[in-house]
Amino acid sequence: MADSLAVEVRETSGKGAARKLRAAGRAPGVLYGHGIDPVPLTFDPIALDILLRKSEAGINTLIDLEGGASVAGKTVLVKELQRHPLRNNVLHADLFAINVSETISVSVPIHLIGTPKGVSLEGGLLDHALRELELDCLPRAIPDSIDVDVTWMEIGDALHVSDLVLPPDVELRSDPSQSVASVVAPTVEEVEPVAAAEAVPGEPGAAVEGEDADAKDTDAKDKGKDDD
Repeated sequence: MADSLAVEVRETSGKGAARKLRAAGRAPGVLYGHGIDPVPLTFDPIALDILLRKSEAGINTLIDLEGGASVAGKTVLVKELQRHPLRNNVLHADLFAINVSETISVSVPIHLIGTPKGVSLEGGLLDHALRELELDCLPRAIPDSIDVDVTWMEIGDALHVSDLVLPPDVELRSDPSQSVASVVAPTVEEVEPVAAAEAVPGEPGAAVEGEDADAKDTDAKDKGKDDD
């Protein structure tokens, strides 16, 4: 059974009207889709937000509308949701009317379950490349998510869309060859060789100031003695 949301048909439109609605604790929206002309609506944004957050299906939650005769009983999906960039509250919603007996196309999140052996035992890194799967199914058969066990994966292993096990009555739309996840070896940074430090006066092997000159003078005197 779908959750319900109370809506009202709105007569006004435009930015000014939308600001007034939000100031009154409401949000604008539009209903369109299966067999109906677009209908401008208003709804309680907090009620919609709570409804979507409490459902495991998230944005794929089926919603039955309550309200005037033109919208009452319609089953919808939230097709697009606009939120405030800072406060994250709902600003606008596009509600797509569906026929529960007809197949629709949806995006479903891919959840990776567990820690791969290649990560926990070999120090590898898990690359989650594809996070949503495109599916065709009846509205009431939409899975909340596609859960994938990755504990078996070692460094060099890769998981593709074609490897996923789908629920019954669900057809795949995504490219089967797409990579979903892989375990890769950690990147090793090359360390630049450090130049030998210059000898510090007083340290073993360090030349004493004037040592070379004195040595030359000594050699010269010795040479003079030999010549004598």
